[in-house]
Amino acid sequence: MEKILEIKDLHISFHTFAGEVQAIRGVDIDLYKGETLAIVGESGSGKSVTTKSIMRLLPESNSEIKKGEILFNGRNLAKLSNKEMQKIRGKDISMIFQDPMTSLNPTMKVGKQIMEPIVKHQKLSKSAAKERAIDLLKLVGIPNPEARFDQYPHQFSGGMRQRVVIAIALACNPKVLIADEPTTALDVTIQAQILELMKDLQKKIDTSIIFITHDLGVVANVADRVAVMYGGKIVETGTVDEVFYNPQHPYTWGLISSMPSLDTDDEELYAIPGTPPDLLNPPKGDSFAPRNEFVMKIDLEEQPPMFKVSDTHYAATWLLHPNAPKVEPPDAVKKRKKLFPEIKEGN
Repeated sequence: MEKILEIKDLHISFHTFAGEVQAIRGVDIDLYKGETLAIVGESGSGKSVTTKSIMRLLPESNSEIKKGEILFNGRNLAKLSNKEMQKIRGKDISMIFQDPMTSLNPTMKVGKQIMEPIVKHQKLSKSAAKERAIDLLKLVGIPNPEARFDQYPHQFSGGMRQRVVIAIALACNPKVLIADEPTTALDVTIQAQILELMKDLQKKIDTSIIFITHDLGVVANVADRVAVMYGGKIVETGTVDEVFYNPQHPYTWGLISSMPSLDTDDEELYAIPGTPPDLLNPPKGDSFAPRNEFVMKIDLEEQPPMFKVSDTHYAATWLLHPNAPKVEPPDAVKKRKKLFPEIKEGN
């Protein structure tokens, strides 16, 4: 498969009054043409910071890309000027944000907001851009698009506003679409519609999607591959069926175990003990070690490398070292077939 985006050894820090927050600490991500890659993890694990760095949307006043490359079409986005990035944002790489109401200008008609990137990047006339905007409203499933074109965001429901945001993101047929928890602000029924819409649109326009979420059920529905993030690092990556049916990292075990199901008979839902690491003072060894019930001495002293499980499956845990004791995942992980019926077991 053709690689469309490549992040190599990315390190990002934020300079605060308390000191340097090492938010991203050596992230490697590959994105292939036409695939959906889901990035999952707790709040604060580095998902949004990583993807905003692709768009170069991090605040210049206190953020710094200290090391690494973000390669797109042979160019390192980390080194481009703001003027050069403006030619890429919205045209080649687009982003759908979490809350549609904060993404839209409340004082501007939605049709005009969809037209903006079309006029800027595709140099179409206003009449041609309007025609394209109406086609996009139709594409994302908004009824009566000609009339809706002249309405304001407050005249749309939450689900319809998110469809407008998706239309804006797709206006120039981007090669990469970043979706930052695009369904979190929506109710469950509308969430399912938006996810179905995104899957359908991907087939139609052949774009590659990076989907950020903390909801593993969403991942099971939309993704081809999964990257699990913790403490500013990727700790496990693989195809959906590899990560869900054969997880290797204790943190992935914890995420899967904490998923509720309709037939859960335990009195309490499993929760990963402890708290995420303080990235002002990152731990010397494995950042998950203090929360890992299977912790070994080496976890506290040295960061684990990515161990190969298969050609497409890797995990950064010392439990995969040939000399490590054999450990069974928790019982809740073994019940994953009930949690993720969408996935056909591949292992």
